[in-house]
Amino acid sequence: MNVDSASPTLPPAPASPAAPAWSLLEVAEVRGRSRLVACRNIQPLKLLQPASPGRAAHVVLSSYGGGLVAGDVIRLRVSVQAGARLILSTQASTRVFRSIDGAVAEQHTTGELAENALAVVFPDPVVPQAESRYRQVQEWRLQPSALLFLVDWFHSGRMDQGERFAFHTLHSELRVRVAGRLVVLDKFAFNPAENIATSPANFGEYQTFFSAFLVGSPDDARFQVLSKVLAGLKMAGSTGPHFRISSQPYVVSVARARENVWVLRAAACSRMELQPLCDALLAGLADERLLGYNPLGRKY
Repeated sequence: MNVDSASPTLPPAPASPAAPAWSLLEVAEVRGRSRLVACRNIQPLKLLQPASPGRAAHVVLSSYGGGLVAGDVIRLRVSVQAGARLILSTQASTRVFRSIDGAVAEQHTTGELAENALAVVFPDPVVPQAESRYRQVQEWRLQPSALLFLVDWFHSGRMDQGERFAFHTLHSELRVRVAGRLVVLDKFAFNPAENIATSPANFGEYQTFFSAFLVGSPDDARFQVLSKVLAGLKMAGSTGPHFRISSQPYVVSVARARENVWVLRAAACSRMELQPLCDALLAGLADERLLGYNPLGRKY
């Protein structure tokens, strides 16, 4: 009896899923000015580059359709080479539209800052609309002499339509490392269905929430300039016996969290009430040692 010893034909191995595509931008110093030397847009993200009167490169984040729908995922890699300067802003508020099937809109950003690099991230607020689900994760890695100034900002909803905390979920996560060491870990998550948003223990009457992080070397003149700006924004009388938070249209808290980290938190009843705060920060960033001009001056 003859037995065929040939191995049976096996089905082909399943193809591994393709790695997710990332948008990217890279800024380098070219002939004394910072230039965008690499750029790739992956929908739904669009990267715009308005003219800059200073040495810094200005890149504006935009999106198709004016916001994020459920299931949209933005992935962006940012690289700022040695000595280069970047201002990263948004075209308008990031609107997050409602989620019908439970899908989440997401934004993921990773950034690398080389020696003496400067990155300023100053977006308009995220506005999670009714029944929306949103997740945002940022991770920045700095060389010891680099400087990062980053704003994270959100509204309670479409305030002009009377919408307040009507979204399903909001999650924001930020990590900053200097020379591989974690120096900032900031996490925030809120679900209005599980918490009373308007409780004094949560947000009370406030509807817009602003955070700013400064990370750099204490010996860096640029860090010292912005440190003075932040220290000057502490609310007068905030440590006195007669200060009442409920009587203020906005509140501001400023702290030096580490030798190389400052953190500012602010809350207000409307976007316009925070404009003086934004103006003060942008005026500090206009110093010649930083951006050399106010990149959002014509916008606001």
